[in-house]
Amino acid sequence: MSAKEIYQNNPLQGVKLETILNELVDHFGWEILHAYLQINCFKKNPSILSSLKFLRKTQWAKEKIESFYMYKLLGYPKADDEQFQLPPRDRVVPSHHKARGPANLSLDDAQKLQEKKSKVARRFNSTPDNPWGQ
Repeated sequence: MSAKEIYQNNPLQGVKLETILNELVDHFGWEILHAYLQINCFKKNPSILSSLKFLRKTQWAKEKIESFYMYKLLGYPKADDEQFQLPPRDRVVPSHHKARGPANLSLDDAQKLQEKKSKVARRFNSTPDNPWGQ
């Protein structure tokens, strides 16, 4: 896959991390960002500057924000398994995929999602000797 294809078909190309964060905060707010992403810089005294400092140092968090931007704010369909393994800025969005706009997110839905993730994690971490994953 050529670099030209990546740049032409990725909505993150040319968009600064600061712009992404500002748009997410303006649309969803800090509380929703923390509830869905579980990144602590969005919880205690959140600010654009402190969050950017953390995100620039922490690749996993930066990729989480960029994915959230692509799929929750812009509303692109989720990438296929092969593309989803790549960092968000390296993914190629098929030309027939169009942005659908922001998802409707709520704190209640975020809590349900976190509970579901916890159940899956407990099941994944459990063994015959340790059925509760502790």
